[in-house]
This record gives sequence, structure tokens and C-alpha cells, in this order.
Amino acid sequence: MKPILIVDNEEKFCKVIQSSLEIDAIASDYVVSGEQAKVWLQKHDTELVITDLRMDGMSGLDLLQYIKTTYPDIAVIMMTAFASQKTAIEALKEGAFDYLIKPFEMDELVLRIRRIFRQKSLQEENRNLKLQSSKPVFYKKIIGRSQSMIHIYQLIQKAADSDSTVLILGESGTGKELVAETIHANSSRQTGQFIAINCAAVPENLLESELFGYEKGAFTGANQRKMGKFEVAREGTIFLDEIGDMSMMLQAKLLRVLQNKQIFRLGSTERIQINTRIIAATHRQLEKMVDDGHFRQDLFYRLNVFPISIPPLRERKEDIPELINHFMKSHQVIGIDRDSVNLLMQYDWPGNVRELENVIERAAIMADSIITPHDIPDLTNVQQVDSYSFKIPEDGFNLDYFERYLIQQALHKAKGNKTRAAEMLGITRRRLYSMMKSLNL
Repeated sequence: MKPILIVDNEEKFCKVIQSSLEIDAIASDYVVSGEQAKVWLQKHDTELVITDLRMDGMSGLDLLQYIKTTYPDIAVIMMTAFASQKTAIEALKEGAFDYLIKPFEMDELVLRIRRIFRQKSLQEENRNLKLQSSKPVFYKKIIGRSQSMIHIYQLIQKAADSDSTVLILGESGTGKELVAETIHANSSRQTGQFIAINCAAVPENLLESELFGYEKGAFTGANQRKMGKFEVAREGTIFLDEIGDMSMMLQAKLLRVLQNKQIFRLGSTERIQINTRIIAATHRQLEKMVDDGHFRQDLFYRLNVFPISIPPLRERKEDIPELINHFMKSHQVIGIDRDSVNLLMQYDWPGNVRELENVIERAAIMADSIITPHDIPDLTNVQQVDSYSFKIPEDGFNLDYFERYLIQQALHKAKGNKTRAAEMLGITRRRLYSMMKSLNL
């Protein structure tokens, strides 16, 4: 392991850190100014610099900017006794991996250091994935053998072999929860529970109690203690779907869980240690939400340890025939003719795999024995959604998702013409704009 560089004007503090790291067999060196750090970096190799924010001469932020420009692969942890959210966010924005507020426990510093080394190891493995020539591993529940899906399978395998936080990105209907389930089922946590919760489907006041639990009397109606999802999944995996819809208040609480691996039930001051793996997912562009002030930047960095971006179906159309056969297995049809397959291959599938599944379900109901083009709904001019193309599941569904899906289809069919799209949906243009704004479209 290459030695870590410690930078602080106070030499005694540098020696305290160095001694503590030695106990954990972590090699380190120190300098007492930003200028000395520049000289040291020119002569030595390192993967991590720990620097104070406020220093005489070259400040910690100036040193950070120098490192990210000259040695972009070196991670930086900022230390400060004058922390504020503004300074912390500024440091993260400039490229710092993490920050610590003085005074801090040395165990916490060691924990952060080991987290950085784990992430660097994962990133290196991820970069080498494309160079691997070994036969890819396929997963029974996930359908597709296109090159883009083979890459996803390789990422799933790497994520399953580690215990790091995973962020799954992809449009609605691409199968984000299925990927999360597969990671859990192939990980060392497979004997623990996989708990999925949709952050967009649960009201904010209920979501907090669902995640963290509550004590008896914590609020009206709390007649007994209830464990939260984090406790239930403490040796397993919790899947936070649509993390981009979580409120800023809950984002702050989730950040503390990721930092400290501890939770508090509502109405309690007792710290509960958890050992829960977090997999998050969203169809939103979190980096843009960070820029717009709608998502915490520090939380984004915590979640984005091992990102997996699932391609939309329109970008892997070669998988459509295999998906069709998979969805037909549960219906009483012998097969599908070539014209029908060609028809389905020509469509762009804004609703992705979920939309294809619904179309095949309807076609199977309409068909006598073999699906023909006559059995397939008009994909270019859908006028209504009937009972064949959508069935409300027993545990309900999220209306916002469905509205988003219909608006996306209408805009696609109207080639972006919002007046025509509004006519297709039977609403005014003003109402369409209002719905698009509320759904962040």
C-alpha cells in the first residue's frame, strides 16, 4: 500500500494521525504546509491525501484544486474545525472525496480511508471489465444477450462480489429492481432479507417511519414499537427505488445512515447499529438535480460508489425476440409470426421492457393460438388504455408513474408537438404543461 500524505500546519496533530494509522497498518507521511505537499507529491506516489482546510499560505482548497488538476486519481479528504454546509459542499464540488469535522474519532478516519480504498479497487475492476475475454455470466431472471446487457451482467457480478453501495440508473420499465434483486441473490447477503421500498409511492411522513421505525407513543396511532426497514434488512439488502423523489429532510437522515451505519427510531434517542447494504435506483438525472438544488451533493457522492446504468430497450432491440418468447411462456399461445416480431422490432418502446410485457399480454389474450399483427395493439396511434393492456396489481400502483408513461407516449407519437400530445390525452395544453412540470418531465 502506498503511503498516505497528511497535510496540516500543526505538526503534533499530523503525528497523532500518523501514529493512529500505524496501529491499523496504514502507512503515512506528513508535511506542514500546502507548498511542502506539492513538493512531496512530485517525488512520491500516493492514492490519498488528508489535508486541513484552513492553513497558512496555500489553503486546503487551493491544494485540492492543484491535486485534482495535476493528479486526478488521488483522492482527498478535507479536515476542518470551521465546518459549515457551504464549505463542505464547496470542497465536494471541487473534487474532495470526503470531509471530517475536527475533533473526530480516529476510528472514523480509518473507516473513511478503507472506504476510499474499496471504492478505488472497484473502479479499477470496472475499468478492466471491457478487457476481460472470459465467458459472461448470465442470470436466469434477466433477459438479453446483447453486448450492452453482457456489460450489465459483468457489473452485477462485480457488485455482488462486493458489499459497497450501488446506484442503479435507468428509465422507468428497464428492470432496475430486478437488477437489485439479482445483486442481492448472488451476494454474501443472500440469506438475509431483500427489502424494497419505493420512495415516490410512500408519503414523506410515512416513509420516515417505514425506514427507521418508531417507538410506542412516538405519534398519534403509534400503539406499539415497530422496526423500520433498515432494521428488518440489517443483515441483508434494502433497495431504495426512486431515490430522486426523497425529500431533502430524509436525504439528510439517509446520509447519516451511510456515514455512521446507525439509525434512531422515531421517538427514541437510542442508537441502533445496522449492517444493511443499500442499493438505490432512480430514473431521474441526479447530477442535474444536484445542480438545481433538489438533491444533496454529499448524498449523491455517497450513493454513487458503484453505478450501473441500464440501457433502454430501444438501444438493445436485438433482445426483443428473446423477451417476447419469455413473456409468452405464461400465456396459452403457441407462438408469434414473423410479421408480428418485425412490427414489435420497429417500435421504440418508451415504456421499455414493462411496456413490451403489457403488449404481449394483451396480444396473447386476443390471439387464437399464434400472435399475428391483428392481435397487437396499434403502437403508432394508441387512443386509450383498456383493461387488456393494464391491470392494477393487488398491492396497487403509483399513479404518477402511469401518468408519466402516458405523457411520454403521447409526446413520442406527436413527435414532440405538445398541442397534439394534449389532444391525444384529452386535456388542455396548459394542463399538459402543468403535469409535465409536476412530474419533472
